[in-house]
Amino acid sequence: MINVIAVIIAIASVLAALGHVGYLALLNNAAGKRAGGAPVSQYVRSRWVIAGGTTAASLFAWLLTLGGPGADIVAIIVAVGSGAVATKALKSTQEKYRSGG
Repeated sequence: MINVIAVIIAIASVLAALGHVGYLALLNNAAGKRAGGAPVSQYVRSRWVIAGGTTAASLFAWLLTLGGPGADIVAIIVAVGSGAVATKALKSTQEKYRSGG
């Protein structure tokens, strides 16, 4: 039963991390098409490390779910941590570049 929980948490973590990566990619693409988009592109470049790290950690957590119950507990801890960091980073980026209102 703990394995199922660990897998679900790990998948949610991967989705959160990939959501951050996707948002950064869209933001960078839009900045590249606009005059004066260099500051946004520079910001996005600075955020790739966080996005890549959280994605790698969440994929590692998913891989850990292939082990036993001890590995599942470690996977849950890693997945929750990386998912939380990815979600916080995504929200931070969205708030910085939110338009409209």
